Amino acid sequence: MPRLKAVILVGGPGTRLQPLTDDTPKSVVPVLNKPFMEYTFAYLAQFGIEDIILTLSYLPGVIQDYFGDGSRYGVRLKYCFEKEPMGTAGAVKNTEAYLDSTFIVLNGDVFTDMDLNDMLALHRNREAMATISLSWVDDPGAFGVVETDETQRVKQFIEKPPAAEATTNWINAGIYILEPEVLKYVPADSHYMFERGLFPTLLDRGEFVYGYPFRGYWLDMGTPGQYFALNRDLLLEKARSPLVHGSGKDGIYSESDVTIHPSAAITAPVMIGGGCRISRGVSIKGPVVIGNNCVIEDDAVIEDAVLWSNVRIGAHAGLSHCIVGGNTGIEPHRQVVNCVVTSSQTAPLSQQS
Repeated sequence: MPRLKAVILVGGPGTRLQPLTDDTPKSVVPVLNKPFMEYTFAYLAQFGIEDIILTLSYLPGVIQDYFGDGSRYGVRLKYCFEKEPMGTAGAVKNTEAYLDSTFIVLNGDVFTDMDLNDMLALHRNREAMATISLSWVDDPGAFGVVETDETQRVKQFIEKPPAAEATTNWINAGIYILEPEVLKYVPADSHYMFERGLFPTLLDRGEFVYGYPFRGYWLDMGTPGQYFALNRDLLLEKARSPLVHGSGKDGIYSESDVTIHPSAAITAPVMIGGGCRISRGVSIKGPVVIGNNCVIEDDAVIEDAVLWSNVRIGAHAGLSHCIVGGNTGIEPHRQVVNCVVTSSQTAPLSQQS
């Protein structure tokens, strides 16, 4: 049987994690001090999927330079570039030369623990042309919902229905298993979407399209609030990844070159990156992630926070429920609560959720 390949839709400028960054794709923002895309590579590799194609349109050089050929992550990477964003299905059409057997498509913003082997078994047992992962949400109005029959065959797609009109809470979760034949329905060199183009076309043509419902962990890292939740969930072990092993020493993950003053109080779970210095009387109450080369000055208090690399927290400052972007300083005695803070601006974290 041919080796299964995956296409990851990395996306265009809309994949920036604003206001945290204007010039960094979400695929390389740090999650527990590793680039987000590394978690996707590890997720696929645990199912034996090592041949991965990335579709790139926004800052492609940044991503290609960062991940290279994928060998240091245990995968083999190829890149397909778009001069203009081609839409979800159009981007996959652009990779057609690499796809000669059943393949998987993932939205590059999604983190999940879904069992791909189980989804693939359903796809093959039903002899499906396309199988769409489905996740249950309480409020489907912000998503595309997918109606299925009792055999899980898809009946129709409804994009962002009003709450009173939603007939199901199962939404398109952004992971698909497809046969290469579906690409004949996608026009070449055109902007074309799965949700409003290819999938409805497959239904109209009578092709077998199935839904795969699952109730495991699923998160679309589309906003700083959701990004914040993912870091917390991984530290609290509500979400799991092959990249996160065990619980560190008493729930404290710390690189070997970290300096921690004996009077500092650290309550798990906490992750501390390399080169950090934590000074006298500092209090850190997890879940907290501290990036590389951060300095926490005397008597600062940090609780429920994510700090990127090269952050300096001034003496007696207090941080709670916040994200601090890289290369940012927090002044002594400043109180930062429910905020996203960068070197150039501060925004409410609650409004980013």
